[in-house]
Amino acid sequence: MHSETAPAPAHRYAVYFAPAPGTLGWLAGSHWLGRCAAQLQPLPQLDIVGVAQEDLHRLTAAPRRYGWHATLKAPFMLAPGVDWLTLHQATQAVARHLQPFTLPPLQVERLDDFLALVPMAAPATQAALHEAAAACVTQLQPLAAPLSPVELARRRAGGLTPRQEALLLRWGYPFVLEEFRFHLSLTGPLDTVAASTQALVQDAAEQFFADLPPLSFNSLALFAEPTPGADFVLLDHLEMGA
Repeated sequence: MHSETAPAPAHRYAVYFAPAPGTLGWLAGSHWLGRCAAQLQPLPQLDIVGVAQEDLHRLTAAPRRYGWHATLKAPFMLAPGVDWLTLHQATQAVARHLQPFTLPPLQVERLDDFLALVPMAAPATQAALHEAAAACVTQLQPLAAPLSPVELARRRAGGLTPRQEALLLRWGYPFVLEEFRFHLSLTGPLDTVAASTQALVQDAAEQFFADLPPLSFNSLALFAEPTPGADFVLLDHLEMGA
């Protein structure tokens, strides 16, 4: 996918890892969440025995809005005077200086209060993931507007360590650099459903993603939030490597 014309100005942009639309990696995750951020349409979700469809829909509401992805540069508004073309070119430059690689097998884990797919331990791959995320965060931050007081308060709501607070103020997001952990979110907060439902959903996720083929990390994906609170849209994939 490549944008031939510039999209209309968006409220916020983000740089993510996302499998290419049409691939099994993209379709599996998008069906799990119930929405395709490329085709901009709802998708049927898994039927899980013992789990009401409305419970699964509610559990996946938060990640569904953002689309199937792993965060590299969290959503941000463009600084005054910065336009889409500047962001696109800057992200392309970041991508060109990163080398593509294959992710290790992914496994379902509970991270704090949500479920996510995370790569199995592989030091070389972890280093490559941290390099890619750090490049996106540090090299694109000059294009980002400072966070508003409302956004700062929202980021702080869950409680931050002093280091995370410093990262938030410097880079616009608290979970970057050494605090970064690569993951593809499968649910929002689990406490919106009963513990028995949580267990059934986790078991279903483990089975559903068990046969996922290895994913290639070979591009940076640009997403946009067209208007405040709107669902995020996949705009472009920018290939890594020269």
